[in-house]
Formats: sequence, C-alpha cells, structure tokens
Amino acid sequence: MATLSKDIFKAYDIRGIVGKTLTLDAARLIGRAIGSEARARAVKAIVIGRDGRLSGPDLAEALAEGIRATGVDVIDVGRVATPMLYFAAHELGTLSGVMVTGSHNPPEYNGFKMMLAGDTLAGDAIQALYARIRDKDFVDGAGGYRTHDIVEAYLKRIVGDVKLERPMNIVIDCGNGVPGAFAPLLFRRLGCRVRELFCEVDGSFPNHHPDPAKPENLADVIDALAKTDAELGLAFDGDGDRLGVVTKEGNIIWPDRQLMLFAADVLERNPGAKVIYDVKSTRLLAPWIRDNGGEPVMARTGHSFIKAAIKETGALVAGEMSGHVFFKERWYGFDDGLYAGARLLEVLSRVDDPSELLNALPNAISTPELNLKMAKEGDNHALIARLQESARFDGAAEVITLDGLRVEYPDGFGLARASNTTPVIVLRFEADTEDALERIKADFRRVLAAETKAKLPF
Repeated sequence: MATLSKDIFKAYDIRGIVGKTLTLDAARLIGRAIGSEARARAVKAIVIGRDGRLSGPDLAEALAEGIRATGVDVIDVGRVATPMLYFAAHELGTLSGVMVTGSHNPPEYNGFKMMLAGDTLAGDAIQALYARIRDKDFVDGAGGYRTHDIVEAYLKRIVGDVKLERPMNIVIDCGNGVPGAFAPLLFRRLGCRVRELFCEVDGSFPNHHPDPAKPENLADVIDALAKTDAELGLAFDGDGDRLGVVTKEGNIIWPDRQLMLFAADVLERNPGAKVIYDVKSTRLLAPWIRDNGGEPVMARTGHSFIKAAIKETGALVAGEMSGHVFFKERWYGFDDGLYAGARLLEVLSRVDDPSELLNALPNAISTPELNLKMAKEGDNHALIARLQESARFDGAAEVITLDGLRVEYPDGFGLARASNTTPVIVLRFEADTEDALERIKADFRRVLAAETKAKLPF
C-alpha cells in the first residue's frame, strides 16, 4: 500500500499526479480492483481508452494488466475522447469501460473515469475500490486482450443522427486536447466549414489550457471570430466531454444557457419531458423549461450524479454549469461535448443569424464561479455541514440543501457548496440587478465570516 495514496480516490473519478500519487504500480492495483468488482457484477469484458496525455500509454498498459489479472477481458480502443470510450462500451455491448484521462487538469495529472454494467462509478463505489486494494480483496484469473477501432462507428453514428439545415462556418478550439484528432473530421462531415485552432494533440498543452469553463481559454476563439467570417466558435476540454460556445461578437454562452436551447429543442418533440440541471445553474432555467412544456429537475453537481439522476427520472436532456451536456433523446445519456456541439449546430443551422438566437436567451447578472480556499481536505465539507445546520439568511425565500446551500431570494440566488475534487467552497451569485447581487453577496459574507477566518474571494 506504500505505492497507493487514498487521496486520489475522488468523488467522480480517480486522479493524481503521475509518478507521485499515481504510479504504474497504483494503476495495476486499481485495474485489479476494477476487474474484481467487474467479476462481482458479472461483467466479462471492459473497454479501455486514453486521452492525449503523455503518460496515457503506460498507465493504460498497467491498468490493462491489472484488469486481465482478474480474468476479465480488455478491449483497448486506444487514443479517444472520453465520450468515444462510453460509446464503445455501448456499441460493443460491455456497458463497462475505463477512460485514462486527466480531463482538464494540468499536464502532470492523469486518472481514471469508470463505468461498470452501465453504472458510472462515483462516491462510495470509488471508495469501495480503495477498500478492495487495502484488503487485497482481488479475484484471480487470466483475461484476454484485443484492440478495436471505434472512431468510424462513432462518427457515422453522429452524422447519421444530426442533420444541418445549411452549412455552418465555425471555429473550433481543441486546446491540444484529444478532441483535436476527431472534431475537425466530424464537423466537416456534418457539412461545416471548419477553422482549426490547436487541434494537434499534444499532452503538454503548449497554447492554452483545455478548459472552456475559464474565459481566458476562449480568448483565441474570440479573436478568430473577430478576424474571420466564421459565425460561431466551439471549444472542447482536454478529453472531449465538455463544450464551450462563443457567439460572433465574442459573447460566451455559458452551459446553463446552452441548456435552454437544447431543452426547447427536445421538448418540441417530447412535450412534458424532464430536464435536469445542476445546483450551480441559473434560476432562469426552471421557468424556461416550464414555459417550453417541460418539467425542471435540480440535481447535485457532478457528471456521475447527473447520470444517476437521468436513470432515476427518465429525463431526456441534462446539463451542468461546468459544460457537461447529456442527451438521452437520440443518444445514450452520457456527457459528450462533440455530440452536444453537433446538436447545437443542428438547432442553429435553422436560422440565418445563430448569434442573434443565442444572445436572445434569457440572461441574468451573475458572478463567475468563485473559489474559497480551505486549509486542508475535508475542511470544505465540514464548513458546509455547519452552515446547513446553523446559518440564517436575510430575506431568503427558500434554502435548498441538495448540494451545499443554494439560497433563493425573490430577486436572485446565492450558492455555497463543497467541491468534491479540491478543498474549496464553490460560490456563485446571480440576481436581477447589481444592487440585488451586492445585497445577496453581503448576506453570504456575513454568514461565512461567522464560521471561517479564510479569505473570502468576493
């Protein structure tokens, strides 16, 4: 166990610093734990894939060794985007897969996203893998190994499903992440004229970080839109499960507003359907969904929790503020930035001016996501637990404790929730007016200052 750090077993995935907290020995042990759990769930084969990180090939090989040592077969789909790994798990009938990916983390990180028998592993299921390793609770066997090229089947499936009314003229920025190997091909096949930014896969990310949730990473798209005749910009994160959208004028359409467009489109064909959004999303979403004939459902933040909520509720579309979008209608219910981009273009290709349609979506005054840094792991969860117990907010209409504290006011909301990936409190504020925003922030300042000496970021 000297080679394994418990800290890498996160809420949604396993993730660590390569060669330090995530070693090849650790990857083998994790493979044995996943394989043993697969055997317990009667899973006979697991699909594995990896993103464009430099450590990916070695980690994938060690992972495969560990899985095969339990008698479970490995089907290796090679270097793919995370949604292509999920697609392969459906297409090849295993409903089980492990993606070697550091997502949008810095280059020295890598990790594993896992699905077994159709369930995305999260929370207790990930901790149970650690317990298996700690207790040496492994099954022994000799699994087989084969490779499979999933790329063409994935591209054909999307091109067969999504139809554009007219050719679109777009910029795509892949930030040197793995989507760069597939996105230009996909959008050209859909009939788009594509200008590529940083589509060469390079795990050192030499141009900018592949995280479209941060405005500075969209600066190159905004610049390209200003200097060319392209009408829209799309940006993808490092492993392709998140989407960023920029209008011609350089306005960033954040994912909760993207979801408005997707919800209206899906509800047109499926009146009464449920639409899921996470606690960080705008308060304008629920009335929008109702006005378009749907049923809004708020869920915990995190791709694993959203997938579980989709299964539980039968929702046809879901999204969260970080950029994960999930389509159950016409697709499989997993988060896929490339497919979401295609569905977005399908809707926008019906109008002459896509930016006009996007800019017209309801909007409010809001802060970006703010992070209150805590001293150590666990402090953030303890602080939120204390606030849920004792905090009183002035003029609050409703306090929602589904995931932290989301306090609804007649003219806005404030959110404080513990991050499941780093020791921070995530904060977000939204209101109808600047005055209301300041009042809500002041209310949260008062409540937080009573419980922590940490420096507030607002």
